[in-house]
Amino acid sequence: MEFIQSVLDFFLHLDKHLADIINEYGTLTYVILFLIVFVETGLIVMPLLPGDSLLFAAGALAASTGALDVKLMMPLLILAALMGDNVNYFVGKLLGNQIKMRERILFFKREYITETENFYHKHGGKTVIMARFIPIVRTIAPFVAGAGSMNYTKYIGYCVVGAILWVVGVTMLGYLFGNIPIIKNNFELVIFGIIGLSIAPIIFQFVKTKLRRATA
Repeated sequence: MEFIQSVLDFFLHLDKHLADIINEYGTLTYVILFLIVFVETGLIVMPLLPGDSLLFAAGALAASTGALDVKLMMPLLILAALMGDNVNYFVGKLLGNQIKMRERILFFKREYITETENFYHKHGGKTVIMARFIPIVRTIAPFVAGAGSMNYTKYIGYCVVGAILWVVGVTMLGYLFGNIPIIKNNFELVIFGIIGLSIAPIIFQFVKTKLRRATA
């Protein structure tokens, strides 16, 4: 319980904790941010790291303190996201056949790959871009893309676009708006708002699927 409380406190007060990290580690903060983004996008077992909130908080601190250089930070985190996606994609490609031959490996079911392949076929590469903005999904999508044998040349192009839009978009939102008093003084509510907007598509799709099955 204490661990969960510590995690929640870190998530909800990212601005304060990130400021503490900057004060303690200085320029090594860039390395820490890089590793967090890489791990969230690159390790399939770590989908719950605060990617969106972290980028927003980092952008806000870059604007308010100048301790982080946004022109350096954004390319670095784009690289972290791309490296993570590539690791995830090729791990998925390596394990894809094993998953397809079994009903389940860990929390991956064979039907996940089938459904995702159908979704990719229906919506095309823009799926990779959309997934980038949804927590958990942005961790799972590259793995499933690899496991589903999505063409790498096609995948990497959309992957680059998604990483740039995600990192630049969310970081600049924090940079431009994160220090407005009403936002700065209600950072917890802002984090909840970011999380809510991020997971809304998941909830919508879940409800839609349940209703469709109920009426089938």
